[in-house]
Amino acid sequence: MPQPGTPSADAGRIVVTDLSKQFKNVLAVNRLSFTVEPGSVTGFLGPNGAGKTTTLRMLLGLIQPTGGTATIGGQRYSALHDPLRLVGAALEASSFHPARTGRNHLRIYCAAAGLPDRRADEVLDLVGLGNAGKRKVRGYSMGMRQRLGLAATLLGDPRVLILDEPANGLDPEGIRWLRGFFTQLASEGRTVLVSSHQLAEIQAVADRVVILNRGTLVRSGSIAELTAGQDSVIVRGPNLEPLLPALASAGGTGQRPDANTVEVRGLDLAQIGHLAFTSNVELHELSERRFDLEQLFFSLTQGEYTGQSMGAAPVGPMGGTPSLGQGGTPPAGYQQPPGYQAPPPGYAPPGYAQPGYTPEAGR
Repeated sequence: MPQPGTPSADAGRIVVTDLSKQFKNVLAVNRLSFTVEPGSVTGFLGPNGAGKTTTLRMLLGLIQPTGGTATIGGQRYSALHDPLRLVGAALEASSFHPARTGRNHLRIYCAAAGLPDRRADEVLDLVGLGNAGKRKVRGYSMGMRQRLGLAATLLGDPRVLILDEPANGLDPEGIRWLRGFFTQLASEGRTVLVSSHQLAEIQAVADRVVILNRGTLVRSGSIAELTAGQDSVIVRGPNLEPLLPALASAGGTGQRPDANTVEVRGLDLAQIGHLAFTSNVELHELSERRFDLEQLFFSLTQGEYTGQSMGAAPVGPMGGTPSLGQGGTPPAGYQQPPGYQAPPPGYAPPGYAQPGYTPEAGR
């Protein structure tokens, strides 16, 4: 039987059950449940204000939940006997004393945790800062500071890593390194939970994703599971009208982004190509569009803070596409938003050279 405060045999498994957090009139997290397994990289995704950071802070015991539980290895974080050796976490940009070297910054953590000083040099080498450890932090770039923060999370050789936006400030080489580093950690049986807005990088490295919106779980699972059956085929040509009935009869569904394009689901490239041939329809493009993590994310979370697209025509059904007025003018019946005031006559933005306009004319 494990001793009190000691992680159980499933150390490394993160379990969130019916977790909720109420801040006065704001329900930041609402009965959230998910599991993160050891030996995997899990992307923790959601728009700003979705409740991601609040959830991670409850998981790490930084704030108390209103209801539910969040455990690591079957224990609340506050009950872990030696948390630094089980969990490494970096939720926000770390504050470093600018006059202290990266190595000395880590050695302070080592002293506090009872770790040998040599561990600071070991983790600096792990994150690629071995040659910069003796430099003062004031001379570090943002990407180097990110690596230093990651090094701090690795001091205790933890089984669980919980990271918030770890790729911020990294250059392309650093992002590629981070991708491989996460994969290596997971291959060693560690648990990696990464909150990020860089969807392409999450798709490249994550085994599973957990997607939140407005404090509620909207989807979780592997990316392959969540995007299955959502791929489409782009069909483009000068006159697609004769092809539309054939596509519908064969079970295809889709939409028309513009008059010369159809995005079809339910049929593959070969089927659509054959239907175009038998319908005597000229094609200029026939290509597959993969439904990726970015499309999945926006399909589940778009809405509350979405601004109006500038210059993009609304997408219509397969039978037609709504359009804006000709010449860039608003469509018939358009009204200015409430409170809108037109600029004064002769107004031009600073630096804009309006034909026939002089500063004196605008006074």
